[in-house]
Amino acid sequence: MTNHSARFYDYHVWANKIIFNRLKQLPHHVYKQEIESVFSSVSKVLVHIYKVDCCWLDILMGKSMDEAMQASNQIEADAEAKSLEELEAMYDDLSTRFKACINEHENLEKEVVLDNPYAGILNTRYSEFIIQVANHGTYHRGNLSAMLRQLGHSSVMTEYGLYMYQDEAKMSMSAVPAH
Repeated sequence: MTNHSARFYDYHVWANKIIFNRLKQLPHHVYKQEIESVFSSVSKVLVHIYKVDCCWLDILMGKSMDEAMQASNQIEADAEAKSLEELEAMYDDLSTRFKACINEHENLEKEVVLDNPYAGILNTRYSEFIIQVANHGTYHRGNLSAMLRQLGHSSVMTEYGLYMYQDEAKMSMSAVPAH
């Protein structure tokens, strides 16, 4: 049986990689170019996604949301100082740690109480944290696509549907015996 939250996280990693690959094709200055939009630059969007992903990993590993959010301030400052390529390497490292946590977690469907300092108490499951990470990333990759268009550049498709088809094709190819 497929762990749907883990697959959804794999989609998140795939979609981020698609975005990084597109950004590396654009003129270097686009990454930090100031813009009047939801975020003030493309780099700020990517740093925000990274910071929040780190926060949710900390929560998944047992920190309180308040502790994780406090730690995320330094994470954000460190990430903002990085180039596109350096931030991509940080994303790769984070996804490795996140996947290990998912794979080693004792029970992703275990009920847990989340104490959000802004929204209050929520009874949920660990798997919902993973879905939140992917959903949050999807939302902000949409912001990023609009920002790229505003800057005069096309974006790339990162829809879950495309991921499903590409993932299925990849799995079908790996099932074909070598000759």
